[in-house]
Amino acid sequence: MKLGFVIYGSLDTLSGGYLYDRKLVEYLRGQGDTVKVISLPWRNYISHLTDNIHFRLPPHLDLLIQDELNHPSLLSANARPRDYPIISLVHHLRCSELRPKWQNDFYRLIEKRYLKSVDGFIFNSKTTKDVVYKLIGNDNPHILGYPPTDRFGEAISEKEIIERAKSDEFRILFLGNVIYRKGLHTLLEAISNERLAVGKQQLAISGQRLAIRMDVVGSLTPEPAYALRMKKFVSERGLSSLVTFHSSLDKEPLADKLRRAHVLVVPSSYEGYGIVYLEGMGFGLPAIGTTAGAAREIISDGIDGFLIEPGDSDLLASRLRVLKEKRDVLVRMSLAARERYLRQPKWKQTAGEIRKFLLSLLK
Repeated sequence: MKLGFVIYGSLDTLSGGYLYDRKLVEYLRGQGDTVKVISLPWRNYISHLTDNIHFRLPPHLDLLIQDELNHPSLLSANARPRDYPIISLVHHLRCSELRPKWQNDFYRLIEKRYLKSVDGFIFNSKTTKDVVYKLIGNDNPHILGYPPTDRFGEAISEKEIIERAKSDEFRILFLGNVIYRKGLHTLLEAISNERLAVGKQQLAISGQRLAIRMDVVGSLTPEPAYALRMKKFVSERGLSSLVTFHSSLDKEPLADKLRRAHVLVVPSSYEGYGIVYLEGMGFGLPAIGTTAGAAREIISDGIDGFLIEPGDSDLLASRLRVLKEKRDVLVRMSLAARERYLRQPKWKQTAGEIRKFLLSLLK
């Protein structure tokens, strides 16, 4: 097949959505397909809409894949005559994110028009599929292609999980770009709650600091004002000795953080899927996400992690307290997280099904 793939920016961008796109391109090329990546520059939403003045779809393709993130740039281009099908790869809709209603109403109008302009879909979750079809009301061909979750290889051993739980420390890992949607503020408020509400009492009894450590791994550049606010919060609440910001990490340093942590917490206001939860589960980390979006397709509340309402820092603090203080519960949930990871289909299998789907559209 001769394919095109439309994205914003670079395939090397470190995020779950770009990991999906990058791995799919790698797989297709590995099967002998030609994949031309068409990169549009990152700008603000209104500027992306102006791309419709000049952007045209590339000629001489068998099929074009578009990351749905690019939807504001593609309305006019998709409406013009073409001789190949367009498939939209949908991670989640912008209008599903938490923001003022008037803004989402505007985004919904634009996304609906875009989604009606394509010929089929690759969805990363059932939640995303249901949201899209509820919005557009048609039955274009689609495939559910769950994201790649095996970039770190085999899951760690049960023995390693059990030994790790004996540590005097309790290590919390936040993994994701430091943007408002990922909910770092909720986690930091929970840590402050845990330390101030429980820690002072324990300090008075034991004379020792709480053995809590938290690593924040993710780029600080997408929303610099928010990242600065989070760093200021840590400083003002006296959390600097507990919380460390690492920015983005390469594969091996990141694997080390995952291996040393006890729990993964990414309390996003919305996730289209949440590759990061499953990657953490491969290291035996119970995952804490929210009820908004597709995290519930991965996390079974109280079994291999916890689900909270977005922004509920009090409940998050209580869930962390359980895992910190009841190590038998931590071990049980950590082993369950590992089992959940092992049940996930491997990426090679999923990517193979996606390629079969694409080929079927050419007949």
